[in-house]
Amino acid sequence: MSSHGPTQPADPDEPDSARRRAAGRPDASAPLDFAVDLTSHEMLRRAHVLDALGPDWDPVAVLRDEEAAYDLLYSGLGAEQQKVYDELVAAGVLPRRGSGHAPA
Repeated sequence: MSSHGPTQPADPDEPDSARRRAAGRPDASAPLDFAVDLTSHEMLRRAHVLDALGPDWDPVAVLRDEEAAYDLLYSGLGAEQQKVYDELVAAGVLPRRGSGHAPA
């Protein structure tokens, strides 16, 4: 018998009396439903994230700046880069921006 908790019924080291008790149960090997409610932990995590971001955090400004960064990323592309960009847009890897071509 294991010193780390109960043994499985098929364990050869388990006493015969324990095997007989397990055999009397309908399905000794059936999975056990186990659920943990993490709602309170998730709310605490979100509060910590917002606290770390600080009172000056402006999500609208962040999204606007991110869009501006993407515009810069795809601006001034060379002919080969523009071709790759168009292929990626056609494949659905990148979203189409503006008129369908990266801004110059």
